[in-house]
Amino acid sequence: MISTESISQLFSEFGNQNALVIGDVMVDSYIWGIVNRISPEAPVPIVEVKKRENRLGGAANVGLNLKALGATPILCSVIGTDQRGSDFEGLLKKEGLTNEGIIKCNDRITTTKFRVIGNNAQLLRVDEETTSLLTEKQNMQLWKKIENIIETNNINVIVFQDYDKGVISQTLIEQVMKISLEKKIPVVVDPKKSNFLSYHNVTLFKPNIKEIKEGLNIEFNANSEVDVELAVAKLQDKLNAQIILNTLSDKGVFISWRIEGGYESLLIPAHLRNISDVSGAGDTVISVAALCVAINASPPVMAAIANLAGGLVCEQVGVVSVNKEKLHNEVNRLLVNS
Repeated sequence: MISTESISQLFSEFGNQNALVIGDVMVDSYIWGIVNRISPEAPVPIVEVKKRENRLGGAANVGLNLKALGATPILCSVIGTDQRGSDFEGLLKKEGLTNEGIIKCNDRITTTKFRVIGNNAQLLRVDEETTSLLTEKQNMQLWKKIENIIETNNINVIVFQDYDKGVISQTLIEQVMKISLEKKIPVVVDPKKSNFLSYHNVTLFKPNIKEIKEGLNIEFNANSEVDVELAVAKLQDKLNAQIILNTLSDKGVFISWRIEGGYESLLIPAHLRNISDVSGAGDTVISVAALCVAINASPPVMAAIANLAGGLVCEQVGVVSVNKEKLHNEVNRLLVNS
């Protein structure tokens, strides 16, 4: 049973964790405005600009979520030497995040997602990015950064936040997994298609339904708990993952964890909410899960809190990090003694 005391202890322990986040960072650039008419040039809305804003995105949003939960994140990634790279570094400084794990490359642009918001609804997204893999030299630079950070810091959990933008390669995964096993550091993964089946022996793997179907090249009924359970079991066996946390969008989350002689699993339904924007919800879920893994929280408790956290950030427009106090209150209100 979850108690207010155990939850308070769990949230307090979040503040003692150091998390290494490896993955594709980006700038989320917003144009906010009002729509009152349709363009005479084409059947599209005209947005009267009221505000422009840049935010940290991608793996950097995981860093923001971890920091919001009280932990200390260290980002390891690659950006360009362009203006957007300078913007990214400025945002890091503004948010109080270290740039010690960030590499700047002349031949890559900084990934940027431009979102046009009209009347509090997303109307358009434009992506500016490089998706080619890092060169061998760049990969070695990144690995040396990661290795040095692990050797000189007390890292409690490693997060792979993969957006298929080229920062994470199979070689890098193997290098990180080797040192994580040596140091007994848990590894959690938010995957994408390219490296989906490369994350062997991780502590936690967090795919969504679409990613499982594409990654395993199978079809199944996502509305059937039995079908989902069978697909997750197949994936768990293939990757030898201790925990699979499968996000089911508006249906909640399905978690499967290894026990002696097999697996246990649980479906946790989503809570009813006024959804404004699902952008960034996965970043929040993996952040909560990572800290729960770091403090050895039970899988059902982890899944329940991560499920709540992902829903909370969907109530706001744009990519935002979770509010720790609000999440704590939600957990007490909805989960304690339930």
